[in-house]
Amino acid sequence: MDTFDFENTDHESEDPNGSKEHFEDEIKKFKERLSDGGGGSTNIDSLEEIVAFYFEGEKYDEALHFITLLLEYIPFSADTWQRKSIILNNLQRHNEALDCIEHALKLNPVDAELMIGRGLTLDNLSRHTEAIDCFNQVLESDAANEEALFSKALTLEKLDRYEDAAQILKFILEGNPDQKEAWYELGFCYDSLDRLNDALACYDRHIEIDPYNHSAWYNRGIILNRLSQYTKSIESYELALAIKEDFAAAWYNKGNAFANMGRLYDAVECYRQTLRIDEKDVPAWHNIGNAYEELGLYKEAIKCFTLALKYDPKHYESFFGRGSCYDSLEQYRKAYTDYNKALTFCRSYPELWYAKGDVAYQLGKWREALYSYRMAVRFDPTNVEAWYDLGETLLEYGYFKEALKAMNKCIELQPKWADPFYSRAKVLFLMRKTFDALESLKTSFQLDPGKKKMFEKEFPGVRSIKEFTSLLER
Repeated sequence: MDTFDFENTDHESEDPNGSKEHFEDEIKKFKERLSDGGGGSTNIDSLEEIVAFYFEGEKYDEALHFITLLLEYIPFSADTWQRKSIILNNLQRHNEALDCIEHALKLNPVDAELMIGRGLTLDNLSRHTEAIDCFNQVLESDAANEEALFSKALTLEKLDRYEDAAQILKFILEGNPDQKEAWYELGFCYDSLDRLNDALACYDRHIEIDPYNHSAWYNRGIILNRLSQYTKSIESYELALAIKEDFAAAWYNKGNAFANMGRLYDAVECYRQTLRIDEKDVPAWHNIGNAYEELGLYKEAIKCFTLALKYDPKHYESFFGRGSCYDSLEQYRKAYTDYNKALTFCRSYPELWYAKGDVAYQLGKWREALYSYRMAVRFDPTNVEAWYDLGETLLEYGYFKEALKAMNKCIELQPKWADPFYSRAKVLFLMRKTFDALESLKTSFQLDPGKKKMFEKEFPGVRSIKEFTSLLER
C-alpha cells in the first residue's frame, strides 16, 4: 500500500482539451524552458504535474527521471523525497527507496506518514521486524492510527502471525466497520488459521461493501471448495470471472471444483480456458491429464502429461501421472522409466515408490520391487497395501520371517481385512507353526467366506483344514 497519494488536481476539468494532451504539451513546454535556462516556480509547478502524470500512468521510470530533476529545485522538501521513495518502491528498487524515505525523515523526523512509509519499505525488503518497530513508533503516539495498524497487520501476516494480525484487524473494524480492506485481510487470516466459516463471513462482508472485487469472489470460492460446498464454490468463481474474464486462477480452481464433483468433462473445459489465457500453465495440463486418466482415456492423458513436461521437465507429478497411464496400458517399461524420472526429483513420495514396486515386479525385477515397497512403507508406515505387497513378494522369494512381520503389520493396521490373515497362514505353515497358521486361516475364513474357495483352488483335493495340516506334516 502506498503511503503517499499524489494529489489529483483534476486536470480534465481545468483543461477542456483533455489531460493527456495537456500533460504532453506541458512536458514539451517544460523541456523547452529547461533548455532555455528557465527556472523558478514555473519549473517546479510543471515538474510536479509531470511527475504526477507519469506516476498515475504507472510510467515509473519517467516519473523517477522528473522527480530527480524536481529535487534539484527543492532538495529540502520531505514530501518530494517521500514521493521519490514511492516511485522507487514501485520499480522494486527498495534499497534506494529506503535511502529516500530516511532522507525525508531527517527533514521531518516527527511525521507519522513518513515513518509508516519507512516501515512499508522495510517490509518490501523482508525486514519485517524492523518494519513493525516503525509502525509501533507511530502507534505509541497515536494508538488509533488506522494506516499504521493496517500496515502492521499485513506485516504480521508475512511472519505467519495470523492470530496477532487478526486481533489488529478486528480492532480496526470496531472503529470502522466499513473498512473493506480489513474485512478482506481478516478473511485471509481466518483462512490461514483454518477457521473457514469465519473466513467466509469476512469475505461476504467485504463483498457487501465492494461487490466488484474479483479477488474476494475468488477467495470466497476457495473457502467454499475447502468446505466441500462445490456448487456454491463454482458460483463464486463464475462471479469472479464475470468481473474479470481472463482470471486464469478462477478458471483453474473452477475446474478443480468440477473435478471434486466428478464432473470431469466440465473440469477439462475449465482447464482449457486456463490454457487459453496461458498455454504454458503446467498445473492445467497436468489436471487435464488426471481427468482423462480417471476417465480411462489413457492415450489422451499421456499427451497432456507430456505437454506439462514440455513446459516443466522437472514436474515429477506429471512423470508419475504419465507412468500410471503406461502402467494401465501394460506398457511397464515406459512406466518404469517415468517412475524413475519422477523419483529423481522427489524421493520421499510413498505412492510413487509403491507404484514403482508394482511395475518392477511385473518386469521380473523382484529385488528392486522389494526395495521399492520398503521405501514406500518407510515414507508412509500406514500404507497397508504396500505392506501387503511387500509381504507377498517376500513370501514368494522365501524370506519367511520378514514376510511374517509384514503381514503382522497389515493386520495391525487393518484387522478386519481377510487377505493378510490368509497370507500369514501360508507363511506360518511354511515355518511349521501349524497351530498359529490354523488360527490365522480360520480368521481369514470368518472375515471373508470367499477365502475358502481360494483355499480349495490353491490346494485342490484338500477338503478340510485337518487334511491340509496332515498334508503339510508329511
